[in-house]
Amino acid sequence: MAAWPFRRRYYASHGTEHTVTGKPGGSSANTPRRWRPGTGIYVVAPLQASLAALVGEVQSRFDPKLARLMPPHITIIGSSGAGPIAPVTPVDELRTLIEPIASSTPPLRLRIGHTVRFMQTDIIVLELNPHGPLRELHERIKHSGVTYARPRFAFTPHITLSFYRQLDAAERRALLAFRVDEPVEVTEIECSLSNDPQPARHLLTLPLTGPFPPSPRSP
Repeated sequence: MAAWPFRRRYYASHGTEHTVTGKPGGSSANTPRRWRPGTGIYVVAPLQASLAALVGEVQSRFDPKLARLMPPHITIIGSSGAGPIAPVTPVDELRTLIEPIASSTPPLRLRIGHTVRFMQTDIIVLELNPHGPLRELHERIKHSGVTYARPRFAFTPHITLSFYRQLDAAERRALLAFRVDEPVEVTEIECSLSNDPQPARHLLTLPLTGPFPPSPRSP
């Protein structure tokens, strides 16, 4: 999963420094250890099959390493807005904190924006609206009590097309011309443990089963 660079120290959701212990995905141990960048738990939203196939084809063509690490997705926690969750967080704790949020959130239908380049890098992404229901889901998980790394950027949800490769000018133009008309259908979220350069390891899947808000009445 593509993530912006982040600091090695982890912070509780209220912003205080926290030292993580133990092994990734396991229970806490007595010996403190700071975890290197590239390791942590991410909360992501998988793309529906048709869109995942389309984005996956583009990733395989322009950034095979990115395509190997994890299926196409939207990162909700672990990139911008909140860094990765401490890798030693037990799965039961993740479930306790995040499942009530998932069960009270309805499935999301999100419009995909422009294809953009992140600053002066070769990171190319499909933009998503940083406000509305996706932002609400991000904020609820962020403030649920999870311990996460300090982020470097404000919440900017996206679907990554290229992250690791240095692109030539022709490849960059081709990627920036890529457009998607199909909306994203988010019906579940996943927690995955990243241990770069290894592929991410799935920890937990939680369906979004909340009720849809009532339709506004006509005057």
